[in-house]
Amino acid sequence: LSTDKAAAPVNMYGASKLCSDKLFVAANNIIGSRDLSLSVVRYGNVMGSRGSVIPFFLNLAKKNKAVLPITSKEMTRFNITLEEGVDMVMWCIKNTFGGEIVVPKIPSYNIMDVANAISPNCKKEIIGVRPGEKIHEEMITSSDSKTTYDIGNYYLILPILDKIKFNEVLKFYQSKGIKLKKVRDGFNYDSGSNEHFLSVDEIKNLIIKHIDTNFSHV
Repeated sequence: LSTDKAAAPVNMYGASKLCSDKLFVAANNIIGSRDLSLSVVRYGNVMGSRGSVIPFFLNLAKKNKAVLPITSKEMTRFNITLEEGVDMVMWCIKNTFGGEIVVPKIPSYNIMDVANAISPNCKKEIIGVRPGEKIHEEMITSSDSKTTYDIGNYYLILPILDKIKFNEVLKFYQSKGIKLKKVRDGFNYDSGSNEHFLSVDEIKNLIIKHIDTNFSHV
């Protein structure tokens, strides 16, 4: 299980996750005859997870705090629910060849839209970006584009493979009815340039469904 922070890391946590990704991918070269394959799943902010912004804002709103702290008006994040993350992991266990980094196609949100969804009448105070924090989450860098493939609901970042090994991967996915479509060179996938952004109403509905059934749009 990886994280967006492993893509172009800017802090030690991200660097350690990138190192973990590389070790797991490379380990496929030394498994020998064992019935084993190793792949990586990489996704962004899990909605409602400990330390994430939505529970933090909800807690402040329920305490009738008049101010919500905002790091930057431009800040965006990917959004995935816990259920979607689990479903993705189960899909990968059943369907991956080994050596891939699998990235889901998921929506983004803007931090101001989250604040307005939770407490539209609160003052929003800009407090500045914290050390080691990115304005936008990134899950695929442009450097990875040469070995990245679109398979519908997910992207696959493949390791650098010779022609024989790549054909094995291609045949494996074809046997599952999955077509690998190469992304354009220079492609990158980040929460700021994502095509799908959640609206304020969509964020409200997701909060009610996945985090707080008693959420009253304070």
